[in-house]
Amino acid sequence: MTRLFCNIWSRIVIVEGIMGSGKSTTVRRIADRLKASGVSALGITEGTSPHPIRFDWDVPWEDMPATHLAKSAAARWSAYANSAATSASITVVDGQLFHGNLTSLFLLDADIALIRSYLCEVVATIKPLHPLLIYFHQDDVDRAIRAISAERGDSWVTYQVNWKLTSPYAVRHGYAGLRGLIELYRDYRRLTDGLYAELDIPKISIENSGMEWAKYEETIVSVLVNPAGDGGRNS
Repeated sequence: MTRLFCNIWSRIVIVEGIMGSGKSTTVRRIADRLKASGVSALGITEGTSPHPIRFDWDVPWEDMPATHLAKSAAARWSAYANSAATSASITVVDGQLFHGNLTSLFLLDADIALIRSYLCEVVATIKPLHPLLIYFHQDDVDRAIRAISAERGDSWVTYQVNWKLTSPYAVRHGYAGLRGLIELYRDYRRLTDGLYAELDIPKISIENSGMEWAKYEETIVSVLVNPAGDGGRNS
């Protein structure tokens, strides 16, 4: 193990952000860098199957009461945290604090009190792992969603619109088409911005629309190896 990584204080690093914000790429890069330095690391991207944390992919959650989804998703987190506590590996995970089960609660139009309660339970569960939250955000959500839509193509946009804009939240707001998808993610970002501000775990917010990935990686590593953390910092 190189000296740089001798002082890692966190057992789980969570990379958050809206779709297309670079979560999966960053998870792979950080996990690969740790492993190349002799540190046992497990990268969990959204496509990991079976997914050890995400509950809502295993069930028809769209027809599930929000309270049941929150309870079941929290239990999945608890089981994973118990397993990770005895593992020698550092977990680097794509979302799952906001993106994933909490997003499903949002789409179900769950009450904000339920969403906060769910998040509070999850955070309490993972605190013994000394979590570090990396929160990617783009100041211009419209531009960010249009950019990822152009990159991934019309079929991807159609897929996103067809299932997200038929959700109770989107239907209540009358969202439709790409414009509706953008408005949905404006609302989602307002929600997660507020939740991020309330969290009392080590965290760092990075405005990454410049796509300076090497710079962001160095920022994350510098926080990860600093036992004092760098909570609340913005880059």
